[in-house]
Amino acid sequence: MGKSRLEAFSDGVIAIIITIMVLELKVPRDSDLAALLPLIPVFLNYVLSFLYVGIYWNNHHHMFQLTTSVNGTVLWANLHLLFWLSLLPFTTGWMGENHWARWPTMLYGLNLFLCAVAYYLLQTSIIRHQGPECLLAKAVSRDLKGKASPVMYVGGILTVWAVSTSIGMAFFVLVALMWLVPDRRIERVLGRHRE
Repeated sequence: MGKSRLEAFSDGVIAIIITIMVLELKVPRDSDLAALLPLIPVFLNYVLSFLYVGIYWNNHHHMFQLTTSVNGTVLWANLHLLFWLSLLPFTTGWMGENHWARWPTMLYGLNLFLCAVAYYLLQTSIIRHQGPECLLAKAVSRDLKGKASPVMYVGGILTVWAVSTSIGMAFFVLVALMWLVPDRRIERVLGRHRE
């Protein structure tokens, strides 16, 4: 099967996810700058979640540059990823409205963890479909960031539970910052393949 419909559908869902998240930023009734102060936690959560959605969109795009075709397993794995990404507006909003309270922050971390697991399953299903010698398998052979991220999410969740929500959030921010540095592995493999 071709991959174009999967990519178009994924792009549409991700655009809707971002739109829903921005709708959580309620416009204040007052016109002075002080009216924006209560929105700061919600805005900071929006920025973090926007970064995460952008990171997933970027990596999804790169991954499908190395994907030649899809099958039913890949389609379902992609829907699985989109499901967990689609919950980010809810967990982001709940955490922001409650100023990083323990349970909303833990749920947010769990949501991030499940997004990471779903992305890994999608990547694995593509490699299984295309074979162990495919370009994607070569590009992600030593996936240090991909393996470290779920561990850091669990560390953040446990820190939120046992120590502090702010310190736990630092784990989630650190993972986002780690992924902001573009992953050049796929671009290198694409470059070598084109030569």
